[in-house]
Amino acid sequence: MIIVNVNYILNIVVLLFLIGLLGLILNRKNILITIMSVELMLLAVNLNFITFSIYLDDITGYVFVLFILTIAATESAIGLAILSIYYKLKQTIQMDKIKN
Repeated sequence: MIIVNVNYILNIVVLLFLIGLLGLILNRKNILITIMSVELMLLAVNLNFITFSIYLDDITGYVFVLFILTIAATESAIGLAILSIYYKLKQTIQMDKIKN
């Protein structure tokens, strides 16, 4: 069995979360990249919960992961449905056009 230090996994979690946050901050034009950035941030939080759940030998982290995955799947499905209907009506998915 390979033993991995918790610090390495937490560094990966921080890196993934920061990539998602940068994608959210730097991209104000495309709504699909915004949705993907939010999903990346949620998955980084899930990896954090799983890491500490394994480290502390507790099941609570897994329960939170199931709730977060359910919310993330619902958010993606509803967001993409609204986006596809909006694209049919306006022929664009640019964030500037949605605000007006």
